[in-house]
Amino acid sequence: MNVEPSTLRLRAVSPTLARARTAAAPATDRSTRRRLGLIWGLLVFNVLGYAGAPALITIPSSVAKVLTQGSIGLALLLALSLNRRVLFRPNLFLTLFTVLCVTTLMMSVDQYFGVGSIFRAARLIIFVAVLWLIAPWWGRSDLLMCRIHWRAMLVVLSSVVIGLVLAPGRAYASASTGARLVGALWPIPQTQVAHYAAIFTGLTVILWFSGILTSRWAGLAVVGGFTVLVLTHTRTALVGLLAATLVAGLSLFASRKRVRRVFTVTVVVVALGALAFAPFFNQWFDRGQNSEQIATLNGRALVWSQVLAAPRTEVHILFGYGMSNASFNGLPIDSSWVSTYENQGLVGDLIIGSALVLLLIKALVSPRGPGRAIALFLVIYCLIASYTETGLGDASSYLLDLSVAMSVLMLPLVPTAFTAEE
Repeated sequence: MNVEPSTLRLRAVSPTLARARTAAAPATDRSTRRRLGLIWGLLVFNVLGYAGAPALITIPSSVAKVLTQGSIGLALLLALSLNRRVLFRPNLFLTLFTVLCVTTLMMSVDQYFGVGSIFRAARLIIFVAVLWLIAPWWGRSDLLMCRIHWRAMLVVLSSVVIGLVLAPGRAYASASTGARLVGALWPIPQTQVAHYAAIFTGLTVILWFSGILTSRWAGLAVVGGFTVLVLTHTRTALVGLLAATLVAGLSLFASRKRVRRVFTVTVVVVALGALAFAPFFNQWFDRGQNSEQIATLNGRALVWSQVLAAPRTEVHILFGYGMSNASFNGLPIDSSWVSTYENQGLVGDLIIGSALVLLLIKALVSPRGPGRAIALFLVIYCLIASYTETGLGDASSYLLDLSVAMSVLMLPLVPTAFTAEE
């Protein structure tokens, strides 16, 4: 058989090339991990709220906005440096949000909400563009994006705890609904603190169920995260955490002995403690509100009714008015679905609903394992919490959570070693 000389030469040097690539792989992977972590940290910083109690270190609001909004531009530059060839991986989840970006920009140009509407639409477009650029690194078997997200939540919650220690009067601020924990170093609203605490606590439990986190560190993390959540007095986040953790745990029930033991102990503890702690739970849940306030979700339902009853054209029913600041007549809407209807219309709600259904179906047909459990937890939590919080149709922590869910469900492009977190 005749063989080309060039082929012989290539075969002769291929072992050397293979050894060189193998030696360079760890250093390249470390660099990739660092850049992905930095990009994700900038995205998390971009969606941090700047409201609540006065910060321990006073920063003018205009400066804070420049810092947070400027981080999205830096994240885009870093993503381009990581994905220099601008290669995109097919991704139906991001495709749906890209369509949402197009319709949002189309209506925002109308400037019903002013120039700020165009700015918010542009921010969403850049946010989704960064996710497209880092999507080729989704689907790694070491759950890299989930680990990065978990660490980002740890950093944010650590700043909240430090603020509570240094300035408890500022961090545990009194409001009309009682004393609730907010960020003191960086003034993060109590609902956002609760969101981060719930995601951090739930991910810690799922990672421990899967044997990725050791019991010692998982126990400390769960106690700390759950304590922060309780101090925020945010009911939706607590309900979402419990329900999402239950669903995710059940997905591991048949394959993990540790999960079966925990569920058995939990049932016994809940049964014994329900009567003893019922008065405390009722007091925490009521937050000093009467039955009418609870029934209207602290006035949210009244605002929702006004939004739905407001007259609008067929175009605005379908596509909304463009990106607003998630308020109506000066009152916060506090619902992702109603807010999306106001900003992006029925089409926006349909796109977001399709993205959530896509993630649920993909999770349900995926093999049992950590990826499936993590995705189920994140999707179920976002479904519940979005009822009384905005963010599903905007650049927000919700979009980051759902992106992590998609990343752990995808197949890896390049096999990576699975290592347990010590």
